[in-house]
Amino acid sequence: MFNDSWLRFAAVMIIVGAIIQSNALIILATLLLIVIPVAWAWNRVALWRVTYERTLSEHRVFVGETIDLITRVNNRKILPLAWVKIDDQMPASLVPENKSLAPAYSPLSGYLSQRAALGGFERARWSYRIPCNQRGFFTLGPAHIKSGDLFGLFERAWTSPRTDRLIVYPRVTTMQDWGLPPKDPLGDAKARTPLFADPTRPRGVRDYRPDDAPKHIHWRATARRGELQVKVYDPTISYQWVLFVNVATFPYAWQGTDPELLERVISLSASIAYFGSEHKYSVGLIANGTWPESDQRLKILPSRAPDHLRHVLEALAAITSFVTTPLETLMRHESANLSWGATLVVITGVVTDALIAEMLRLRHVGRRMALISLDENWTADESELEGIIVRQAKSPKLKGKSDEIENDF
Repeated sequence: MFNDSWLRFAAVMIIVGAIIQSNALIILATLLLIVIPVAWAWNRVALWRVTYERTLSEHRVFVGETIDLITRVNNRKILPLAWVKIDDQMPASLVPENKSLAPAYSPLSGYLSQRAALGGFERARWSYRIPCNQRGFFTLGPAHIKSGDLFGLFERAWTSPRTDRLIVYPRVTTMQDWGLPPKDPLGDAKARTPLFADPTRPRGVRDYRPDDAPKHIHWRATARRGELQVKVYDPTISYQWVLFVNVATFPYAWQGTDPELLERVISLSASIAYFGSEHKYSVGLIANGTWPESDQRLKILPSRAPDHLRHVLEALAAITSFVTTPLETLMRHESANLSWGATLVVITGVVTDALIAEMLRLRHVGRRMALISLDENWTADESELEGIIVRQAKSPKLKGKSDEIENDF
């Protein structure tokens, strides 16, 4: 790399050449003095009209799937690039096949290093296969690009600010894979009553349809809008599951986290959410974990919107292991704000006395409760948990349903 020593060295060569009358030294020093400004000018425009692109085959995938990553660097000028180096920042858990990541300043990321030499109006292309073996919200980029002159005296750097987001959903498997009843995992199918509109709970108005009963016509709204309007009512009973997901994997937070158990809890939650959505339940999600780089707790109220399942799976993909509050405390605060007919489903990898006590309290006040446990050290006492649906889940095989539902997103 260039520094002031090069100029001093050239001056010394000229002086020595003049003293010993060596034309070779004088010519060499002169060439060096010519090369330095040429190299400086070359370096100044080395990254001018140079672009870098990153393309993902998918932006939403499930654990176990593989995506294609294509990167391109384009030199859109006549001046060639003697060399260009691209360090594209990547999450440490997204390592391409047959290529390792260079170390980065953060232990959770690395650099996908790429090098090329480009002529005028030439471009280079790289293709990678990336297995997605860990759920999460991942950011690819930014890319740090370096180039310089032909002689290696100067170097110029530029950061491409563009980033790409990749969401890896947790693995989704069938109920029988978890050892749960395949058609009725919570045993509440028989308790579901027919859904009908409650005239005492008006919600709004909508346009009239030919199959609407005349008694539901809202005449005042019709007069205001100039076309027939009918009343819309809330249902008397809605089919709701609210999943209370416990990200704690030990009885006390200071004991740390069991990553493998946490992933099983989240995968089980995703599988139940998918099952509920598939069977026309309104599924909500409340967890004592947080969004990445935030202390905001996860809370998604039940809904039957077409994209609601995607929001639930995205929340489960993003959830961290940081425990904001014990799950029993969270249930005590949130249960009062939930629909009375909803089934509160506790999904946990560790069962504590405090959690059982809170579930019994909610059951005694009339709440419909269900407990799905992955705690291998806990055995249910049916006499103590009377009125609470209890399921002991087991770890599923790796093959699941994720490949069947990927087209839904």
